Amino acid sequence: MSGGAAAREPTPEVLRNPFLRYFLATRPAFLGITLAGCLLGFAAASAPRWDLSVPVLLLAVLAHAGVNVLNDYYDHLNGTDAANTARLYPFTGGSRFIQNGVLTPRRTLALGLALFAVAIAGGLWLTAQSGPGLFWLGLAGLGIGWAYSAPPLRLNGRGLGELCVVAGFLGIVVGSAYALQGGFAPRAWLAGLPYALLVGNILYLNQFPDRAADRQAGKLHWVARLEPAAAARGYGVILALAVLSLLGAVAMGGLPAVCLLALAALPPALRAARLLARDAARPERLAPAIRLTLLAAHAQAVILALTLFWSAA
Repeated sequence: MSGGAAAREPTPEVLRNPFLRYFLATRPAFLGITLAGCLLGFAAASAPRWDLSVPVLLLAVLAHAGVNVLNDYYDHLNGTDAANTARLYPFTGGSRFIQNGVLTPRRTLALGLALFAVAIAGGLWLTAQSGPGLFWLGLAGLGIGWAYSAPPLRLNGRGLGELCVVAGFLGIVVGSAYALQGGFAPRAWLAGLPYALLVGNILYLNQFPDRAADRQAGKLHWVARLEPAAAARGYGVILALAVLSLLGAVAMGGLPAVCLLALAALPPALRAARLLARDAARPERLAPAIRLTLLAAHAQAVILALTLFWSAA
C-alpha cells in the first residue's frame, strides 16, 4: 500500500470517540446497498404497510452491519487481512480496525454478536407483525451471513461466496416485501435477482486486490483459484446473468416493460468489466472499476424500484 492510502485507514488516535469507533467498524459506507435492496422490496410489495418500513430498514442494516463486523473478525483469525498488503482501502482488505489496533478482536466479535442479537430480537417482533414466513427468511439470511466467513463452513473460501451474497441480498428484497405485504410477493423474487447478481459482482471484483493474501490464507474463492485473466471473465458472466434475468422477467410478464429502464445502470458495469479485463493482473489499478460496480448496483436497484412504484400508481 502507498503511504497516502495507509494514512486514510482508521487509527486509535483519530477515532478516540467510542461511539464513532463502533459505528465506523460496521463499514457504514457499504450499507447503502442494503437500503437500496429494501427500497426495491418495498416497491415490489402489494398494499404495503408503510408503518413497518422504518423498522425493516433498521433491522436489515443491523444485520448487514453484523455480517461486516463478523467477517472482519474471522478474516483476522484466518490471517488474510493481516497479510493483505495489496488492499485498496476502503474497498478491500477489511475495515482494518483489528489490524490497526482500533478495536481488539474480542471487542470486534462482541460487536458483531450484539448486532446479530438486536437484529434477531427485532426480527421476532417484526415476524409477529407480518407473518411466520419472515422468520425463516431472516433465519436463512443470518445463517448465510454467519457461514460466509465463520468456521467450520467458511463458504467464502470454498467457491461459494458469490452464491452466498446473491442469496443474502435477494433475501433482503424478498424479506422487505414480505414484511410490508404480510406474505410473499412474486415480483420481489423477479426484481431482486438482477439486483442481487450485481451485488455479487461487487464481491467478485473486490477479491482481485485481495487475491494474493486470500490464497496465502487458504481462502480459495474463484478469483483465487483461477489465473487473473480467466477470473476476469467471471465478472462478465455474472453481469450477463443479471441482464438476462431482468429481460426474462419482463418477457414472461412478471415485471412491467417499464422496468427495462433499469438497464440504464448497465454502462458503468460494462466500463468496469473492460477495466477489469485490462487490469486483472494489476489489481492496484482497480479502484475505478470498484466504484463503477458499486454505482451500477445502487443505480439499478433504485431505478427498478422507481419503475415499480410508477407502474403501481
